[in-house]
Amino acid sequence: MAETDLAGLKPLPLDALHRRRGGRMVAFAGHAMPVHYADGVMAEHHWTRAHAGLFDVSHMGQLVVEGAGAAHWLETLAPGDFTGLQPGRMRYSLLLADDGGILDDLMVTNNGRGGLYLVVNGATAEADIAHLSARLPATLQLFHGDDRALLALQGPDAAAVLGRLGLVAEVDGVPDVTALKFMQAGPYRWGTVRLGVSRSGYTGEDGYEISLLASEAESFAEALLADPAVRPIGLGARDSLRLEAGLPLYGHDLTPAHEPVEAGLAFAISKRRKAEGGFPGAERILNALLDGPSRRRVGLRLDGRQPAREGAAVFAGDVRVGEVTSGGFAPSVGAPVAMAYVARDHAADGTALDIEVRGKRLAATVVPMPFWQKNYVR
Repeated sequence: MAETDLAGLKPLPLDALHRRRGGRMVAFAGHAMPVHYADGVMAEHHWTRAHAGLFDVSHMGQLVVEGAGAAHWLETLAPGDFTGLQPGRMRYSLLLADDGGILDDLMVTNNGRGGLYLVVNGATAEADIAHLSARLPATLQLFHGDDRALLALQGPDAAAVLGRLGLVAEVDGVPDVTALKFMQAGPYRWGTVRLGVSRSGYTGEDGYEISLLASEAESFAEALLADPAVRPIGLGARDSLRLEAGLPLYGHDLTPAHEPVEAGLAFAISKRRKAEGGFPGAERILNALLDGPSRRRVGLRLDGRQPAREGAAVFAGDVRVGEVTSGGFAPSVGAPVAMAYVARDHAADGTALDIEVRGKRLAATVVPMPFWQKNYVR
């Protein structure tokens, strides 16, 4: 995409940094974002797996819900146990339509200050805010942190890099940032810069997501990039990394046409909520848990080197049984992989299927996900 095609898009807080470092800017979720830098997607993918990659994910929506009963209210819209979520703990969840279809996937953190911090997808942020606001009781307040940036530092060197920066916990009892465990968060300071740091991410690697004021993001990002273990990473490698990790992308692998069980996200329905219900589409979703869904999101490994992309039809013999929702070459695996929804009779690991790409059938096999081992610190 030419630079002239980026007119009218929102710039990220680190726009100037991306351009200085040679980022190739493209349109994504209404923003101008770097798809890769000079070394290209493959090199950035491998660097993140081996060292630490810095991703600018400031297009994501950062929201805070405050007020007595915020957790109970959110449980009327999503299937997580938020009343039992302890301060500094996070939970992956799903914003559900009335019929149980997935409106968005999101991260929910008890911020320890009487509120819930939500991170929602950039492409759906405006719709999510409208959905939440329309259902918000007068006793609660919803804040959109549109003055904030969000950075992700991912890879096996991420903890050591943050440790070298000398972050200081702002609250007694919050561990050193290097001692955080997966899905744990806390408030920290870097000099005078206040940070919300969580041990989480979207690559399958150990790593952190860091929220801070947009006005302070560039100095912090440059401090991270001054460490020889860190390189800037674009959207291309972010997509190949999450695909290898078997992580779904909203708008592709997850849509309102999908419910959590067929999407392979039954773990996002907390134990208490499975027993009590009370979330949108509960009857449909709980029945799918009991009886099994009619289709399932599965992993596919393709023979040869040619990848299959979103929209490719999946066949069992001459019968179309599904459709690819994400696909590409997986650099760490060394082979093309894909995610697809297929009819449940063809969803078992080891099932041989074909994918139609440009009029040609490619042999594929249903395999467990993730395609590449996750390396979270638990």
